[in-house]
Amino acid sequence: MDDTKTSLNIKEYPDAEVQKNQVLTLEEWQEKWVDRKIAFHQEQGHQLLKKHLDNFLKGESGLRVFFPLCGKAVEMKWFADRGHSVVGVEISELGIREFFTEQNLSYTEEPIVAIPGAKVFKSSSGNISLYCCNLFDLPRANIGKFDRIWDRGSLVAINPGDRKRYADIMLSLMRKGFQYLLSVFSYDPTKHAGPPFYVSDAEIKRLFGAVCSSRCLEQADMFEERHRSWGIDSLIENLYLLTEK
Repeated sequence: MDDTKTSLNIKEYPDAEVQKNQVLTLEEWQEKWVDRKIAFHQEQGHQLLKKHLDNFLKGESGLRVFFPLCGKAVEMKWFADRGHSVVGVEISELGIREFFTEQNLSYTEEPIVAIPGAKVFKSSSGNISLYCCNLFDLPRANIGKFDRIWDRGSLVAINPGDRKRYADIMLSLMRKGFQYLLSVFSYDPTKHAGPPFYVSDAEIKRLFGAVCSSRCLEQADMFEERHRSWGIDSLIENLYLLTEK
């Protein structure tokens, strides 16, 4: 199956190269949680995901769903409540603990033997497991393969120089017949250094096109007054569905 051409007019910014050397350390991400600089967290959950959820799940039950850089995303409980198994990875232990506390879920924690210093937090019901470690170390934990990936705030947060390595991990985690729902942002990258970083349609095809067909399901105007402090006056969220070719 060839890449599905979307009829939507996805604006491309040829100057995206300006962000290619931007780097945030894991420590800086952890500090964002400590300093409460977590405007990326959506307390009501992601509205585009909610809108397309039935299409994403396709009525299937008992799916394994992966949340890269999960933070304390409330959507993890949405999937668990529907009978699916959720696995997430997040560098901030604070974010993981807040998820369980805010969702009123009891949990256990244990070290991950294969990754020194890392832990896994598991809901007492057993259907949510959140790994506290560097995403790039996660393959050493042998977490298995997934039917669905919900990538919101992850690809756009990864340092641009690490995207190929990131995409390779995501592709390695996919089961046959997977659905990968991906949210990215379009804005003028010459005006804001990121994160979230600008990710183009062409970049998605470069990273995933050898294995995946990609289709833009929706474009949404996400601009808020607070974004003016980024130096931009437009912010579009593009929601893509990646499926097996």
